[in-house]
Amino acid sequence: MYTKTRSLFIITFGFLPALALAQAGTVKTNQEKSDDDPTKVTTKVGVAWSDNYDMDDSDVQFSGSLALDEARKINVKINSDASEWRVGGSWLFPIGIFNFNFGKNDLPNGASQTNYSLGTFIPLSYFGFEPAGFQFFPMAGYSYNTGDTFGCDKGKNKACAQPGFSGSPSEENGFDLMDTSGSSGYIGLFMLKPLTSNLRLLSVAAGSYGSKNDDGDNYKGYFAGVGLGYSFDKHNSVSAFTYIQDNNTYIADADKRFKIAYKYQF
Repeated sequence: MYTKTRSLFIITFGFLPALALAQAGTVKTNQEKSDDDPTKVTTKVGVAWSDNYDMDDSDVQFSGSLALDEARKINVKINSDASEWRVGGSWLFPIGIFNFNFGKNDLPNGASQTNYSLGTFIPLSYFGFEPAGFQFFPMAGYSYNTGDTFGCDKGKNKACAQPGFSGSPSEENGFDLMDTSGSSGYIGLFMLKPLTSNLRLLSVAAGSYGSKNDDGDNYKGYFAGVGLGYSFDKHNSVSAFTYIQDNNTYIADADKRFKIAYKYQF
């Protein structure tokens, strides 16, 4: 069964006209930016390990960026079993950074997802807004997904199609892989606060909204997290982060995880 979805989400940058009228601040060079600044363009490699709070879903990811010049870089990321990977690029402008990516995710139940996304971070320090050293980065983006998902095939008239079904998602109950596609957008805010010359506080929050599913419900989700970053020197840095994410399409219960990462900048 092929399920075709349509996008009902339009990203609004309503805050941009007001920001454009604000007094512009000094544009920081890449060398002046924090190691966790999302607008920093540099060549780096990294490795990250994450798990949920029950310690039964660990994952290792490898990442790298190649700076082509002061404004452009190529980004790659892949996990240890190659079930999830992403390739893309970034282009830095004085007002912010523009990112584009495409990738694929193979899920344990046999489903797969191909993703195409565009996004941006805008440093409010560019407009002279950096109260008490807090650095704010409004972010927004758009994502299009296509692939297959393991869901109830109501055309089979099996148990899963019955009202109040609460059984297991098995083929016997009518679950099967189905073609699907859809799109969504997100808006959010990333915050960075230097605590010392080497230590910084990190936090992020975002909400997303997108296409309708077979039941007529629009995709809805959120992501929020907090952590710390630390730089040993100009090359080596680490970060620790805990976060929660949830949506009404791919996640049955809110996913609470923590992540530890190391990166080396050339």
